[in-house]
Amino acid sequence: MFKIIVEKECSCFKKSDLVNGLEMESKDGALLKSIEMRDTMNDEFCGKHSFKVQEVGDSFVIAMSDSTSNGCCGGGCGSH
Repeated sequence: MFKIIVEKECSCFKKSDLVNGLEMESKDGALLKSIEMRDTMNDEFCGKHSFKVQEVGDSFVIAMSDSTSNGCCGGGCGSH
């Protein structure tokens, strides 16, 4: 099993229909789903963060890239 993990759930993620901790049978399926989730998060969230996919063992981690603006959408970022 391959897992998709959202490293830090910002408030936009918490408000979305996306699910953290999805498990998939195939590596290719997990990679495609994690890319789809990343693209949704980058395109539809508030834009205060950008997201990237990293492969870590049998998991694909969706992590925050450096903040793209001042401020925070809450819950998932460091101090600004």
